[in-house]
Amino acid sequence: MSKRDYYEVLGVSRQASAEEIKKAYRKLARQYHPDANPTNKKEAEERFKEIAEAYEVLSDPEKKANYDRFGHAGVNGQGFGGFEGFGGFGSDFGGLGDIFDMFFGGGGRRRRGPEKGSDIRVDMEISFEEAAFGLEKDIKVPRIEECGTCGGTGASPGTRPQTCSACNGSGQVQYTQSTPFGRIVQARTCERCRGSGKIIEKPCPTCHGTGQVKKTRSIHVKVPAGVDSGTRLRVAGEGEAGLRGGPRGDLYVYVYVKPHKFFRREGNDVIVEVPLSFAQAALGDEIEVETLDGKARVKIPEGTQSGTVFRLRGRGIPDLHGYGRGDQLVHVKVVTPTRLTEKQKALLREFANLGNENPAGSDRGFFGRVRDAFMG
Repeated sequence: MSKRDYYEVLGVSRQASAEEIKKAYRKLARQYHPDANPTNKKEAEERFKEIAEAYEVLSDPEKKANYDRFGHAGVNGQGFGGFEGFGGFGSDFGGLGDIFDMFFGGGGRRRRGPEKGSDIRVDMEISFEEAAFGLEKDIKVPRIEECGTCGGTGASPGTRPQTCSACNGSGQVQYTQSTPFGRIVQARTCERCRGSGKIIEKPCPTCHGTGQVKKTRSIHVKVPAGVDSGTRLRVAGEGEAGLRGGPRGDLYVYVYVKPHKFFRREGNDVIVEVPLSFAQAALGDEIEVETLDGKARVKIPEGTQSGTVFRLRGRGIPDLHGYGRGDQLVHVKVVTPTRLTEKQKALLREFANLGNENPAGSDRGFFGRVRDAFMG
């Protein structure tokens, strides 16, 4: 099954800015997070992975440029995807593959110097509060490491790899071939040492001659305060082991924030919805609301309308770059009672009969009775 266009996955145009791409990703990540779709978790997981993959490419300027130019082939290590239809200039293209082999080295030139190890990606799921305030934790990472038995040589302890006699350690052998273009010297990968330039007579019993083994390591990761879903953390030098003495790759931790049961995030602000009774909204009250720092009290003035927003300054998410904290926005929603006692109904009828009038000396007593009836 072919992959969908990454822009289509995120629902943005090809001219979308980095901020628009990030905003679209955050919205979809919250919508399709598996924890937010308990009745359809498997399908949500697949959609979530597709969204994360699209964002990983489109949020990286270099990967995005390759994708815009070559499509999926440009980010899958296939380079110029347009050549695939011709078999990569292989034998299906009228023998041109052989001619290219003659001019450009046939079996290919293998790097014989040190090579940096591959990077590793790990997904980390954290709570809303952990994202807000940061955390430090150890995570288990399976990775390729240098074999401790042979020190990465691939040879059994007490022995050493020997220089290949077929290629004299170059990893390549040369052939001279007559062609319509004249005599051409052609270089191919040495079959005896497979391009390594070394022969291991007695392979290491632990790594079987590869010089590397698979191990699971515990890596300490610091997650800064203010991260959000899609944040990528780089832990330098904790990726796969390099080849022939090359440095390790890096570890990239992709953060995913679990949805909160009543908080939601908009930028660095925290949004929470609080229900109010009719009596509280009409008569005013002082209520207690949850915040990231514990409980806080909010004064509700008389006549508060449903949808009114109260701001608690500095009670939101710390800025990822250290520029203070956002606010908590308390959205109040007036709840209409569904089951009324006869006394409550009588009071509401009395209220309706009063209309917009405010008879002197009677309003306090009436609203006092409303408060008693609806608030106990």
